[in-house]
Amino acid sequence: MKLIENLLFFLCTGATPNIPEHARWAQDGVTVAGGHRKGNGLNQLDYPWGIYVDDDQTVYIADGGNDRIVEWKSGAMSGQVVAGGNGRGNRPNQLSGPTDVIVDKETDSLIICDHGNRRVMRWSRQNRTSGEIVIENIACFGLTMDDQRFLYVSGNEHHEVRRYRIGETNGIVVAGGNGQGNRLNQLNWPSFIFVDRDHSVYVSEWKNHRVTKWVKDAKEGIIVAGDRIEGNALNQLSNPKGVIVDTLDKVYVADFGNIRVMRWCTGTTQGNVIVGGNYWGERANQLNGPTDIEAELNIEVLVDALFDAYMNTIDNQLIRQAIVLLELSSK
Repeated sequence: MKLIENLLFFLCTGATPNIPEHARWAQDGVTVAGGHRKGNGLNQLDYPWGIYVDDDQTVYIADGGNDRIVEWKSGAMSGQVVAGGNGRGNRPNQLSGPTDVIVDKETDSLIICDHGNRRVMRWSRQNRTSGEIVIENIACFGLTMDDQRFLYVSGNEHHEVRRYRIGETNGIVVAGGNGQGNRLNQLNWPSFIFVDRDHSVYVSEWKNHRVTKWVKDAKEGIIVAGDRIEGNALNQLSNPKGVIVDTLDKVYVADFGNIRVMRWCTGTTQGNVIVGGNYWGERANQLNGPTDIEAELNIEVLVDALFDAYMNTIDNQLIRQAIVLLELSSK
């Protein structure tokens, strides 16, 4: 049987990463979660999406196909369920296809994008039996929190990103909100988001094949990666997913359709490939559809999964879903 790996890159929702200017990425990854085929065992994942890496390198994974959030300690051979895992549903102890998760350290809780239930949930890390709704009736996909504890949520129904003060239910639009489209005041299927130290919002637009930067209080965005036209040239992206920005304002993009991760420097018209670009495959230096990136200190954490739409077209193939770790060097 052929081993198929589909690597999803997920970006940290914490502080802006300090990545050395001349950093190089090891091209071979190490599995740190999952890797035992697609499944619902504690050592397995099924369609993992967003992840969050805590200070002690504990990884929290939105395990979408299993309707749960799982926690993997550094070096652990299996994870443990910390939210959901009680079947797909909308009860307080259930999730439905979660797509992202972050940690709110002030309240010691998880904040979860419960995509299938159109709600954002808070789940205490001390009481793991059920959660509470903090935002409802929202087609959420990605979320993050800034240094002032404002919550940002991307929505692919109204093609916008909203910012919420904790406890608010309406929020204000900080990106998009002018209908679906490719104008600079519009978004087209926003997915993952990143907020920098100046509270500028970076939005990865799946169907516009670009990443836009929205300075605080701006009415339109600035294209910082991609050029609106899908392609595989160094100035193009294909269905981008995860995005992060380092302290030097370099933009890192999970270029899903091109099976690579790109880095774009400020003011440049094209990026360069830092990981992947070696065709689809099972080797440690190959990716299969990267979707998000997670940067924590000096590491990159990658989620390895196979999309259902692709999985349903193959026969007699072994599917390994894993979180993979790539070390950074300052060479």
